[in-house]
Amino acid sequence: QVLLRDSGGGLVQAGGSLRLSCVASGRIPSYAIGWFRQAPGKEREFVATISWSGSTYYADSVKGRFAISRDDAKNAGYLQMNDLKPDDAAVYYCAARPAGGAYHWTQSEVNFWGQGTQVTVSS
Repeated sequence: QVLLRDSGGGLVQAGGSLRLSCVASGRIPSYAIGWFRQAPGKEREFVATISWSGSTYYADSVKGRFAISRDDAKNAGYLQMNDLKPDDAAVYYCAARPAGGAYHWTQSEVNFWGQGTQVTVSS
């Protein structure tokens, strides 16, 4: 089983930036990496994904503000979040699936999850 460790959350003012990290237990060159988020009382929603070849896909709510990337040498994926808004506040979860593509993922398509990292955005 692949273990994912996500981190980098914290408190930021509206308009600020955060960079989330996702580190895998082993090398996963053929895995696609994605991010989901879940706010209190809401369903977990798709945020972004990147395939093993580097193709990316973003939810409309974050397009133009967030950027997903990966570094296979470090067994890591990243989510750069810019111009953060109060509606972005949530627990963010790293996700992975083998031979995955860059498109809008559903939760059922995810093979492995990180433990979640809290992002809080103040007004």
